[in-house]
Amino acid sequence: MTSERGFAAADYTSPWIDDEMRALGETAARFCAEEMVPHLAEWEAQQHVDRDLWHRAGKQGLLCCSIPETYGGGGGTYAHDLVVFQEQARSGQSGWGNSVHSGIVAHYILAFGTEEQKQRWLPAMASGDLVAAIAMSEPGAGSDLQSIATRAVKDAEGYRISGSKTFISNGAQADLVIVVVKTDPTAGARGISLIGVEVEKCSGFRRGRILEKIGAHSADTSELFFDDAWVPEANLLGGVEGQGFVQLMEHLPQERLVVALSAVTMAEMAVEQTIAYTRQRQVFGKPLFDKQNTRFELAECATLAHVGRVFVDSCITRHLQGDLDTSTAAMAKYWLTDIQGQVIDRCLQLHGGYGYMREYPIARMYEDARVSRIAGGSNEVMKELIARTL
Repeated sequence: MTSERGFAAADYTSPWIDDEMRALGETAARFCAEEMVPHLAEWEAQQHVDRDLWHRAGKQGLLCCSIPETYGGGGGTYAHDLVVFQEQARSGQSGWGNSVHSGIVAHYILAFGTEEQKQRWLPAMASGDLVAAIAMSEPGAGSDLQSIATRAVKDAEGYRISGSKTFISNGAQADLVIVVVKTDPTAGARGISLIGVEVEKCSGFRRGRILEKIGAHSADTSELFFDDAWVPEANLLGGVEGQGFVQLMEHLPQERLVVALSAVTMAEMAVEQTIAYTRQRQVFGKPLFDKQNTRFELAECATLAHVGRVFVDSCITRHLQGDLDTSTAAMAKYWLTDIQGQVIDRCLQLHGGYGYMREYPIARMYEDARVSRIAGGSNEVMKELIARTL
């Protein structure tokens, strides 16, 4: 879609974008421009978006776009959600955790939840009445999910959860948290389960601080604590213990695809904005763009962004067909986030001193991009996953 928005790369259009996606993208772009961008400074100061943003997004049909209408969603394919995530990345507003809410948590529930769980949680997520999070990382366990220490001990009618989670997107606002726990600490990966914690009904649950980050300052990223927190047995995702690791492995490629798409979109926006800046910036009496070094740098960045776009489009097409493998998703996540960092860094350099000022979008892009090489599994872990298939 780079030929329609952003810098032109021949006449290329993403093959997964059709007229319906294009219309949804326009709605999402308008929503971001009107409902999000004007509040960026305010949300950065409070470290989270306003809670009512979720309800407004729900009314616009921007939540759970690929969840069936039976469960209150938009009834589309995963491409519909990706269009919304892409427009958010284009807007420069990184704080809204819809990619976690609609792109990750909703699909765990849809794929693995019982019918009762789907009916209970998904319609409220689609309307924005429920904000969702997934709690994987712990102070002592990140990408290595088998090392988690959070326990869920079964009692007569449910589970008592003990442990802590950190770096949880939507953690301070979440009404529903899918928590990765060990239900059998002796069984390794087979002892991991996913449990839905409805926070208002859960005694022993408490939220920690919203964490100070290098970038994404308007994003709610929090600590969560479970002090013998009780949940009913009906909240075990899918109703069967020990399925959590398999469930996570099945859906992590989809999460990594979302990270990859955001990365290449931000790279494209960096190139577009830097072209505009260098055309109007005067250096020694001429536009900065007229300098050969500037043109060569931008030519290289535009090429990297376009190659990245074609790669991620290939991955999206394969995912929609049901044949995106774990290794290719890891390749996309690692390589495209690396390219994102390189392109944004080079574009910031072409802004000179203004590139270091947060009033310029390129500075915020630089801050926000750094976590992409860590989130969804560090890039080093991605390379290990790729290497195992060689």
